[in-house]
Amino acid sequence: MFGAIITIICIVAVLLVLVVLIQNPKGGGISGEFGGAGASQMFGVQRTGDILEQLTWGGAIVIVLLSLASKFITPAEAEGINSVNVEKAATKTIPAAVPAPAPATTPAPAATPNK
Repeated sequence: MFGAIITIICIVAVLLVLVVLIQNPKGGGISGEFGGAGASQMFGVQRTGDILEQLTWGGAIVIVLLSLASKFITPAEAEGINSVNVEKAATKTIPAAVPAPAPATTPAPAATPNK
């Protein structure tokens, strides 16, 4: 069940990308700053198709709802980290630390009499 929800989320995400790419630009935004807004407003469509806008919102809502649903359908064993390495690390004992040897001290130089 969990795998099916993740698969559906991926399919809806790809469809959402395609729907967004199909939409006609509405003008404004960054495209208006570079001088291309006038031509797209003059020769472009007046309104983006309502069906594409509804598909965009619907796809976004479906992804959010399926993502929330996947949290509650998550398999119980996926709650913690199950790995062979984690189990080995939990049972391994740490060896006692060996203190480092004291640094060797050099004798102070002999004081020379002042001349």
